[in-house]
Amino acid sequence: MANTSAIDRIVQTEYSDVMQQSYIDYAMSVIVARALPDIRDGLKPVQRRTLYDMYELGIRYDKPYRKSARIVGDTMGKYHPHGDSSIYDSLVVMAQEFKKALPLVDGHGNFGTIEGDGAAAMRYTEARLQKVTQENFLTDLDKDIVDFVPNFDETEREPSVLPVKIPHFLINGSEGIAVGMATSTPPHNLKEILDAEIAFIENDQIGTEELLRLVKGPDFPTGGIVINQSELKQIYETGEGKIRLRGRVKEEKGRNGHPLLIVSEIPYTMIGSGIAKFLTDVAALQENKVT
Repeated sequence: MANTSAIDRIVQTEYSDVMQQSYIDYAMSVIVARALPDIRDGLKPVQRRTLYDMYELGIRYDKPYRKSARIVGDTMGKYHPHGDSSIYDSLVVMAQEFKKALPLVDGHGNFGTIEGDGAAAMRYTEARLQKVTQENFLTDLDKDIVDFVPNFDETEREPSVLPVKIPHFLINGSEGIAVGMATSTPPHNLKEILDAEIAFIENDQIGTEELLRLVKGPDFPTGGIVINQSELKQIYETGEGKIRLRGRVKEEKGRNGHPLLIVSEIPYTMIGSGIAKFLTDVAALQENKVT
């Protein structure tokens, strides 16, 4: 009887169809749950959950800092059961001024350096929300603007998206690699984006060229000069292309009369270990110029 019942439950289907659907289900799970930002608030799930948890814990911009380990543990236990390292890494990046045009977290302690030094262990660092984050991302959570959904074990509820007041996805940009798709959106200047937003609200038929008069192009936290300005229109219209950056270096005379190279801006992609290569290239160019 049991064998007959089991046989009756066998589904006849094509192996390729099952594999295709399983791949799609897996891809969507990765995209929605972990890898890519939601364009509505510009945040990945781990970022959204961390900020929401900090808000719920009362770690506001005008309150004392709290241990990062406390934030990470609470976020992992309630909303993001994918390991503490991904949560802490996200917290660190949201606090780094050289990574984010608009830092969302106010970090206290060693949160890493632009040269690529890592942050101290979470038990040594502290954090709290930035004022801009609290006022523009979280204060409207009680106004029925966004939906709340059950967490992974249905013991808590969390916002499906944060009710942001600014186009954060464009301001801070985002990078993510999922299954079958990826994004790499550069950050932009806050004032320029808000000016463009107002212009779009006033005229939803505004063209790319008009918007580019307001938004001059990407604005990276480490500065840099965009050298392919002529390609920006096509990049913005198609969503594809590369932004080519050049650092900003000037020559000054030292006390003994020897020339000094002052690097004030570097290409965003060179932060970390790439800085050494950038400086080596600059020195080589200067040496060739002298010789």
